Amino acid sequence: MKLFDKLKEYDIVLASQSPRRQYLLKETHIPFRVVSKNVPEDFNEKSPPEDIVLSLCRAKANACKNELVNSKTLLITADTIVFFKGQVLNKPGDKHETANMLELLSDSVHDVYTGVCIKSLEKETAFFEKTSVTFEKLTPEEIWFYLENYKPFDKAGGYGIQEWIGLVAIKRIDGSYHNVVGLPVSRFFKELKNFIC
Repeated sequence: MKLFDKLKEYDIVLASQSPRRQYLLKETHIPFRVVSKNVPEDFNEKSPPEDIVLSLCRAKANACKNELVNSKTLLITADTIVFFKGQVLNKPGDKHETANMLELLSDSVHDVYTGVCIKSLEKETAFFEKTSVTFEKLTPEEIWFYLENYKPFDKAGGYGIQEWIGLVAIKRIDGSYHNVVGLPVSRFFKELKNFIC
């Protein structure tokens, strides 16, 4: 049976409030529906970043496991963090915290980790991707222009690579671009095929 015919047999549930993840998954032409549930993003900041994102995406999957009503339901969860010099830069609280994050990231390299969990009633798999991002030097004027016009307060690290700042201030990326947006689509597609085949 062809892959896309097989996918039609499944009720695929994306448990994510992120419009970026929803957009990326939609672009793959995989049929899915969205559920939204607030799950506390608690983690040990001393843990390795890959352990943090794997723990968070699994916690989200466990919190939404009531969606798994039969063997043809698949639950997808993900979490993204920015990791810089041993510190997790999560979603900022306000403008000033966002500005401080961008000042830290300016003229330096940081890593973006996304953990993804695919869960059914019978089994579960989880994986992560890492992408290194190099920022140009940002001026205070550029930082505040971005904050005022894009308000990236719901984004890990205080920025969205798909926005203005990604166009003008990111010098280089090593790894998956879509991983920085919030879902490593190529790896996810491969893992999903392996999961259902």
